[in-house]
Amino acid sequence: MNAERLRTLLAEVRDGTLPLNDALAALKTWPYEDVGFARLDHHRSLRKGFPEVIFCEGKTPDQAAEIITRLAAANERVMATRASEEIYNAVKSRLPEAFYYEQARIILVERKAGGSTANRAEPANDVVIATGGTADIPVAEEAAVTVEVLGFSVRREYDIGVAGVHRLLDRLEALQTARVIIAVAGMDGVLPTIISGLVGCPVIAVPTSVGYGTGLGGLAALLTMLNTCAPGLACVNIDNGFGAGVMASLILRANNC
Repeated sequence: MNAERLRTLLAEVRDGTLPLNDALAALKTWPYEDVGFARLDHHRSLRKGFPEVIFCEGKTPDQAAEIITRLAAANERVMATRASEEIYNAVKSRLPEAFYYEQARIILVERKAGGSTANRAEPANDVVIATGGTADIPVAEEAAVTVEVLGFSVRREYDIGVAGVHRLLDRLEALQTARVIIAVAGMDGVLPTIISGLVGCPVIAVPTSVGYGTGLGGLAALLTMLNTCAPGLACVNIDNGFGAGVMASLILRANNC
């Protein structure tokens, strides 16, 4: 159930074209549907502007496929993160329209054309996503696909880390024209601070678990980002590209109001 569908439902009841009991049946899953191993929040799109997103790690292929199928029956667009190819195959067997972003490990089931910017040919600067290195790209792609699914454009600027800071400076114009930047880095995690010191827009920092032993699985990068001296920078959890993508989209949506 989303805002558009709810408005239509209420208008049909008002106009007498939809019996009250039929409208009640359509609202029966409020506020959630209990399927035994999961409770599905069908009204999240009313509160957040997008449906519940399924985190697939830890779920069996059958569990993930059942959840995605039920959400897809009630929503025009459903997204699942951290999905393996095995889970995708289970979903695909039920929902042939399902698409798999392999690098991002995201499954998208979309039944309404034109809502996403994921297939735009020309890069635009709603959100610029920068990475320190090539190894950070899977997390960056999770963020990028999330932003695109939520309706905003993405420009990718990958492998511009501070080990060769001239690479970042060469891309300064693209960074300075962005509305929001997502900066993804492991190792020492300093990339978001440097970017934030050079631009005027909000910067969302994403530490990754990329790095050697004392990087402590991304903890060193996380602490660097949390201790930034550059204003206008916020930080999400280690490897949380999805969270960064959602936050960037919420910032843009608020600015568009």
